[in-house]
Parts: sequence; C-alpha cells; structure tokens
Amino acid sequence: MRMNYFKSKLFLKYIWSYLFILLIPLVFMTVFIYENAVQTLRTEIESSRLSQLSQTKVTIDGRMKELSEIASRISYDDRLSSYQVTNPYTSPEAIRALDQYKATSSMIDEIYLYFHDDKRIYSSKGLTDFEVFTDNLSFARWDKQSLYNDLNDVKHPTVRPADLVTKTGGMQDRKLAFLVPITPNSLNPHATVMYFIKETEITNLIDSILGNYQGLTFVLDAEGQVLVANRQGDTLSEEASQILFNHIAPGIQERTLDGNEHSIVSVQSESNGWTYMTVMPSSQFFSSVLDVRSFMTLIIIIVLLVGAAIALVLARMQYQPISTLVEFASSRSSEKQGDGTQGYTNELDRIRSALEDYSSRIDLQEPFARNHYLTTLIKFGDTDYLTPELQQLFDLKLNLGYLFVMVIGWNEPEPLDMEHRRCIINSLARIDMPEHQATGYGVELSQLDRLGIIINFDPAEDLDKIIQMKQIMEQVRGLLMNTLSITPMIGSGSCYQNLNELNQSYIEACSAFDLLVPGEYGTAALFQEISKTPSHSFWIPNHVQLKLAQSLKQGNYDIASQMIRSSVDSLQSSMLPALLVRCISFDLLNTILKTASELGEHHMLQRIAPSMVFSSSLVELESVLLSLASQLCSEVEQESKQEEQSLIDRIVVYIDDHFTDHNLSLDTVAYEFEISPSHVSRSFKDKTGINFVQYIWQKRLDKVFQQLKTTDTPLKDLIQEVGYLDTPNFIRKFKKETGLTPGQYRKMHRVTASDDEETGSAS
Repeated sequence: MRMNYFKSKLFLKYIWSYLFILLIPLVFMTVFIYENAVQTLRTEIESSRLSQLSQTKVTIDGRMKELSEIASRISYDDRLSSYQVTNPYTSPEAIRALDQYKATSSMIDEIYLYFHDDKRIYSSKGLTDFEVFTDNLSFARWDKQSLYNDLNDVKHPTVRPADLVTKTGGMQDRKLAFLVPITPNSLNPHATVMYFIKETEITNLIDSILGNYQGLTFVLDAEGQVLVANRQGDTLSEEASQILFNHIAPGIQERTLDGNEHSIVSVQSESNGWTYMTVMPSSQFFSSVLDVRSFMTLIIIIVLLVGAAIALVLARMQYQPISTLVEFASSRSSEKQGDGTQGYTNELDRIRSALEDYSSRIDLQEPFARNHYLTTLIKFGDTDYLTPELQQLFDLKLNLGYLFVMVIGWNEPEPLDMEHRRCIINSLARIDMPEHQATGYGVELSQLDRLGIIINFDPAEDLDKIIQMKQIMEQVRGLLMNTLSITPMIGSGSCYQNLNELNQSYIEACSAFDLLVPGEYGTAALFQEISKTPSHSFWIPNHVQLKLAQSLKQGNYDIASQMIRSSVDSLQSSMLPALLVRCISFDLLNTILKTASELGEHHMLQRIAPSMVFSSSLVELESVLLSLASQLCSEVEQESKQEEQSLIDRIVVYIDDHFTDHNLSLDTVAYEFEISPSHVSRSFKDKTGINFVQYIWQKRLDKVFQQLKTTDTPLKDLIQEVGYLDTPNFIRKFKKETGLTPGQYRKMHRVTASDDEETGSAS
C-alpha cells in the first residue's frame, strides 16, 4: 500500500523546516536590494551564499551520516557476517543484501565490504579477489599497498579526496572513497565498509542548492585537503590555492587572489570538521544589479517553486527511512491503527515504543528459549533445526572434545522455596571449570526437584576420561553442597563426541539416577561403572538393558530400537549355539515386559503369541521386540500427552480462579503443581496456543473491560482488584491494546441503569 506522506505531521514538519531555511535568504535578498542598492545586494548575495553553503553542509553531512548509519546496520546484519558472506550457500544472499544497502542512498556509486586480512573483497556485484580488484581499479594517488593498509588499519571513518580512477578498458572517472570501520566505535574493528562516491554526485548536489552560481566551490576536510572542487568558469593558480586553503576562516572575507579581488564565503561543519567554501570575483556582484527590479517578482516566484520542490525532495529523502521503520514496526505489531502512528506523538515515538516492546519480549523469553533448546538437545540429540546460530545466540560453546549429561536431584527434609531453587538454577546455568578443561550448562527438567547439566570437556592427556568425569562430578557436587547448601544425588551418563549422541548420555544419566539409593548423603553414580556385566560377556550387557528400560520409560523409541538391533546383531555374530542365543535373547523380552509392568502396562504380555517367540527365527524375534517397544513407547508418549493436557487444564482452571492475585506468576504456578517453570511455560504455549503471561494479561484485561462498562470504581482501585499493581504501566499497555485510555474506554462503553431499562422496555 502506497503511503500518503502528507498525512504525517513529521513529514510536514520536515517540509516546513526546509522551506523556512530557503525563505530566509529570499527575504534578506529582497530587503537589501531595495534599500542598499549595489552594496546591499552584494551583502545579500554573500549572506545568501552563506546560508546556501550551510544548507549544503547540512545536506552533505546528513548524507555522510546516512552512509555511516548504513555501515552500522551492515555491521549488525547477520546476512553480512563473516560466516554468512564466506559460506557458498549464503553468500548470494549477502551480495543481495549489499545491493539493497547500496540502493538506499543515491550517493553510492559502489559499496564494498572487506574483512581484515582477507584476500577477497565483497561488493553489490559479487565476490572479487583483492588482487583482481586492484588490477581492475587503479587510483592516481592511492597505490595498491596503501589501499590494503587503509582497509586493514583504519580506526575511524575516513574520506579520501576525489581521485582519478581508471577502470579496465581505459574508462576514467573522479571518485571519493569513504572508509568506515565496523563494528562502529570499536577499538578493534574486524572489517571495513568502503563507499565509492562520484565527485559529480556531490558537485551536482552543491549546484542544486547553490543554484545559478558562477565561481569556485570547494569542500575541504579537517586537514585542509581538497575533497571536492566544483569550478564554474573560473580557475586559480597553485600559489593562490595554497594561500586560500591555508589561511581561510569561516565567514565572509575579501582576498586578493591572482591580482583580483575575490569574495570568499565559507562554513565549517561541527560534526566532521569539513569546510565548505565558495570563491567569486567581486566584479560579478555589480552585474547582478541590472534589471533587478523588473525581475524581482519573477525571482521570488522561481525561488519559491524551486525551494518548495527542494524542500519536498529533501523532506521525503529524510522521512523515507523513518517511514520504512514505521511500516516494519506496524507489520510486526498486533495493533491495527491505520498508519501505525495513532496514539503516539509521532513516528519516532512509535519506533521507540516498538523497540522497547521487542527488547522486553526478548529479555522475557530468552531464558525459556535457551532451556527449550537445551532440553530438545538432550532428549533428541542434534537435529537439523538446532543450528549453530542458536548456540551463538545463547552463548553456548559445545565444540570441545567430549560431552556427557548429568542428572542432579536433591533429597532435602523440607522442599526448597522458589528463591532457593532460582538461585540453584542461576548458579548452574553456566559452570566454568578451567582446571578440568570443562564447561557445564544447566537444563531445567520437568520435575521440580531435578536438573540436568550438559558437560563439555577436552580430555586431559595423562588422565583417563572416566577419572576426569568423576572429578567434574565431584566439583559439581562440591558446588551444590558447599555453596548452595543442598544434598545432591547425581547420575551421570557416558561421554560421547557428537552432539547427536547426547540423548543417549541423557538416557544413561536417568538410568544411573534411578539406581541411586534415596536419602544417601551426596550419592553419585556413573553409568559406565554401574552397568558393567560381571561375567559371561556373551550375555546381553547390563548397560544395554538399563538403557533399553530407561528409553522405554521415556517413550524414546529411537534409542530403544537402537539397543534392540545392536543386541540382536551381536547375538547373530556371536557363533553361539542356537538354543543359548535364544535363551540370551529372552533378556531383551524380559526387560521390555518388566518395564511395561513398572509403567502399569500389564496387558503387554497378552500381545505376545507363543508362536511369535518360540517358533520364529532371531530376525523375526527382533521384529517382535521392535513392535513391542514401539507400542510401549507410543502408549507412554500418549499417556504423557494426556497427563500433560490434563495438567494444563488444571493450570488453566487455577489461573482462572487466581488471576486477580498480584503474586500469581510462572514460579508460583510451577511450585503449586510441582513442575519446573520452564516446563510450564513451554507446555502452556504448546497446548493453549498463547503464552502464560499473555493469558493472564487477557484475563485481567477482560475483567477490566467488564468493570469499566458496569461500575464507577476508581481506576487505580479497579486495576489493583484484578491483580495489577503498576497502574501507569497497565494504562500504557491498555492504550496500546485498544488505542484508548481506560477513561476514554469507560466514556464510550459505559452501561448505565437507564440504558438497561431502555433495553428491557424495547425488548
């Protein structure tokens, strides 16, 4: 949908600002021409030139600032990170992103992105080897080595003076180079954004502001170097140029250059120290007086039209990025308020509000998202959608040699309060153990008194891995006992080298934890030790049976089927007598039936026909075992879903009964139902389609709607009655939701007793 700019007060304010800047010189010129004749006209022209130079300064400074802001956005654009740009699969998207940034400013002739010490340079047209780039583009006063050094060493935004650039084929053009190190304001930037700007782009911009100006125009940097020179029918000798550039001060001055009097007007930018200067022979002022009265009206009309056009163009150019941000903020918001600015002072206020809203949402959801990521990792392993970007987002470093999972519980005489449990979770969120070359990341499990920890470590050269794992377990246990004052029970799985095997370590950790004796002070168990088979290595190993039982209890068919297949394959290749193989294979069947009985699935035995077991081959028996495991896992999963749905139903009822309690929170509900807060948050959103906080807010909002319509209760008391203590914040959210303040809503929707009587009589 095409946006109507003239409906925006901010856009109209920009137009009036530019028109005001242009009208001031016009008024001065008119007054001085009539009152002071030639001398007055001369002063007016100089003043006009000064104002126009100021406008030139504002415009060019704004354009350069816009380029710096583009570089800043590039530095935070994930599409243009070093990883994305160098990745063959994502580099086309990065090139398109550069082309999009190039299109945002008409000043940019070409945009380049260079990562320090890279042999390549990236532009909106594609990837180029640095040597090829310097061979295709040669600068008259900027050699290849200097270009390379500047790209790698520049610490602050730097503009090189307009230089003659020769392309392959002999084409020549004068261009400026603007180098912006990124990340901005960093002491150690990692890359440089380089813009090429045609000198004619700036000279044309100067001409459009200065109008019909005959003379010399220069743009000098803070060191006095000529960045841009715009010559309109006049030249200066080298000696005169040196005098001019080295001894000029801002303002209006008279100088003798090359034997002739010249009027010099200059302004200096406060933002970058640049000097904008015009030089005109004094004799030209007298020729401007001719027929001034007859053309005054025409001049005024022309200046007004041109000024209005320039003001419109400049205002639109300045407003366009803001309008884009407003559209983006409105598209990501649930508000439906026309152009997205109703209820706000202006578009900038709308953008600020959107940024604050997004920031608060991210801060609120990040801990739950991190825990959901880690929970998925230990339950299902490294799946396709668990990308490295998520690890980077949550500051997880899982790239060391080995990984294993610990399950930690505690057996305290009194249940831990919310504050103590939160302290434990925060302490275990990240554990750095440099002496063991290990890092741990805490995971909230569904049980309130149980946590998981993913340990990632590098093996020590002179130490067995199991000993190193025990030392890590001992340090974690010491942290819990000495620092957090709880008695831990720790079950640890085996260590693996790949993330996609982490779910096996979790199953093993759960198995080890289940074998611990409740109540023993500081007990710990390592799966690799408790699962050792004492004798007869051809029997089904103890650790396989333990993992099979635990995977069935958790409904994890992937690991259960893996245990069954590996055991059957081992028996098939064992070369043992057939009868002994058949007897050994019954260990698997017994494990499945025993686990089913523990889970309350006593009907599992009835599904086995004698012919399925005693008359079938080992391959057919494997199929029977897999079928039983699949049925049991499906029933466990279905029962888990039903229990979870029932739990969420009870939580919803609890919220409906207690939403007016200002102490109601995710933690209080979690402790009421004895499950972890992160599990409540994730399950509530999965089952209801709305997150926990939004549900409570909607219940309170509906109650406020009803009260506003039917009662005269003071607003502050009404808000506190529904469980909200922060009245100003509630009013702000209410207005954001409805577009009205609570008082305005009450006036529009108030239902009085007379209204009820009229409604009754009408019916």
